[in-house]
Amino acid sequence: MPFPPPRLLATSAVALSIAAPALAQDWDWGEPNVPEFRPAFENQTRAPKIEDRDAVRSETFATGLENPWGIALLPDGSYLVTERPGRLRHVAPDGTVSEPIAGVPEVLAEDQGGLLDVALAPDFAESRRVFLTYSRPVGELSATVAGSGVLSGDMRELSDWQILFTQDPPSPTPLQYGSRILFDGEIAYITTGERYSDEERVFAQDVTRTYGKVVRMNASGGPAEGNPFADQGTTAAEVYTLGHRNVQGAALDAEGTLWTLEHGPAGGDELNRIEAGANYGWPEVSYGEDYDGTPVGTGQPRGEGFVEPVYYWDPVIAPGGFVFYEGDLFPGWEGDILAASLSPGGIVRLDMEGGRVAGEARYLSGENRIRDVEIAPDGAILALVDDPEGSILRITPRDGTAQPAD
Repeated sequence: MPFPPPRLLATSAVALSIAAPALAQDWDWGEPNVPEFRPAFENQTRAPKIEDRDAVRSETFATGLENPWGIALLPDGSYLVTERPGRLRHVAPDGTVSEPIAGVPEVLAEDQGGLLDVALAPDFAESRRVFLTYSRPVGELSATVAGSGVLSGDMRELSDWQILFTQDPPSPTPLQYGSRILFDGEIAYITTGERYSDEERVFAQDVTRTYGKVVRMNASGGPAEGNPFADQGTTAAEVYTLGHRNVQGAALDAEGTLWTLEHGPAGGDELNRIEAGANYGWPEVSYGEDYDGTPVGTGQPRGEGFVEPVYYWDPVIAPGGFVFYEGDLFPGWEGDILAASLSPGGIVRLDMEGGRVAGEARYLSGENRIRDVEIAPDGAILALVDDPEGSILRITPRDGTAQPAD
């Protein structure tokens, strides 16, 4: 869909504006797009439903955001939030939203493009360097880019902008950019999309093009040492895994293993455990089908040489960002995945046991398009509502044990 025109935004919010919270709606899997496909192992899809849909309550934490896309927690308990039209905001611990932060690079705010993810440098406490991913205009084309700037102490400006990664080659299609960025020590993982078109999506299988990939870079610049395709050229040296469609979620578990969430077509959203050099199959295989009902690639859900997803959805949840929960408010959820859902919306929880999914729960399903999630210092869940009249929700247990943030 085209982006709405820019508009004047409110720049402050009343924290924790609480209405009588509605009970979370019941949910159902829905009819699969490709009912003949069967999972490769137990609980690879439609794991047992966890019947605790009324376990949470949501409150409005911040308003005045236009299509928020990424959120990062700052050391002082405040947040940085991106808006897809090209603005970066500071959100105070009380929910007050700042004026746009100056120094953000130019973005192509068209279709699915714009300002996307945000993350802090590993040495942020010393460097104050902030990383952003975005769709950068390249003449009549565009590319997924990751770069960084230094955030001023008053949270008003980025300076000393440096580019870390540029998707190669640039594309004429303003769709499916990815993209998340996260750090494991001094290593940056950046996810990309394969730009959607029939002509371009095949590049997800080509390690000399950074379409449909997880790339692995040094935070200070250049491909990370030990990348699996380093002997196949400059661009291939950045590639860590291939065969992805549109990866909009990435997180590290407690053991430091990287996981991703990616959009399938009609069906076939995937949760993947990332392994160096692995090929995740797109567009040769998929648990979904194309939007016109035709088969994807070979028409099979799996094939030799392709890694199986740990979990998949058909129909889709349209996943955004996710986290492995760590906090005190939901003690039974420790280590579970909390994923943003754009369609049908809300939060999807996957109960993780031994690296596999043991159960699935959904909260606030169908209520809002959620693009990203973050955990507040007190263990509450913050969820970005991706809407022209966007907001941040604060989600806590319904039993009343959680207290609003100070």
